[in-house]
Amino acid sequence: MTKKIAWITDTAAQLDDAFIQKYNIHVLPLIVVFPDGSYKEDLDITQKEFYKKLRETKVPTKTSQPPIGEMVSLYEKLQSEGYDAAITLHVSSGISGTFESSQAAAKMTDFKVYSIDSKIGSFPMLKMIERGNEMLKKGSDVEIVVSEIEEMTKNSKLVFVPANLNQLHRSGRVSGTQAFLSQLLNIKIIISFENGKTLMKEKVRANKRAKNNVTEMLRTDIAKSAIPEVAIIHCNNNHDAEIWKQELMVEFPVLKFRVVALSICVGVHAGEGTTGLSWVSYSE
Repeated sequence: MTKKIAWITDTAAQLDDAFIQKYNIHVLPLIVVFPDGSYKEDLDITQKEFYKKLRETKVPTKTSQPPIGEMVSLYEKLQSEGYDAAITLHVSSGISGTFESSQAAAKMTDFKVYSIDSKIGSFPMLKMIERGNEMLKKGSDVEIVVSEIEEMTKNSKLVFVPANLNQLHRSGRVSGTQAFLSQLLNIKIIISFENGKTLMKEKVRANKRAKNNVTEMLRTDIAKSAIPEVAIIHCNNNHDAEIWKQELMVEFPVLKFRVVALSICVGVHAGEGTTGLSWVSYSE
């Protein structure tokens, strides 16, 4: 007998409405905390409103995970609607406690929940949900689907270049001296998700060189695995992301590209103007 499986994720995935409706996905909003209060991403505040507010706010801005009570209520609601289980896919546990909260909430109910740590955010989460739905549609057992998605987390990349280090300094990720020297010497840093955490990979002079270094990572992975689609990710910088997309389309004419905005909870740390690339590698 086919099981009725629900899908749950959070706003780190930045899924569009069409995708959410197609797969009937339940999305829990991450929370950004300003001095005047807390705002649920995509519900209480838009991307445009967020970056305007971020520019005007002089004190550090914080982020928070969805309340565990909301998760418990959602699980109970799904159970009452006849779902047999849920697959929950959340932003990396290395930067948020959302995954752990989903596990804790599951223990508070009798509902079967398969919680998955994406070990990343953004575009790869979309591809994981897409792949999981394809497998369920073909009759794969839930456990096999979960195993496949967990394997995808090992082959997902998200690499970005902050426009400057000002916001990283405000959020406590780099020192004031580092931020000042970066601006003075036009030094760009490259940040990548590694084992679920963000790491500063390299420091280079000039944005063009930083972009090429990120593109070189893509070239390396393309040489050894199949990468059907690549996302150009950004923090309120659609203009530069579109330019990068056009450049990549010339170099990689057989690949599919899309421009994707990063969660505003990434913008809190990376800052406005950030751009980067994200993809999932598959065995040939």
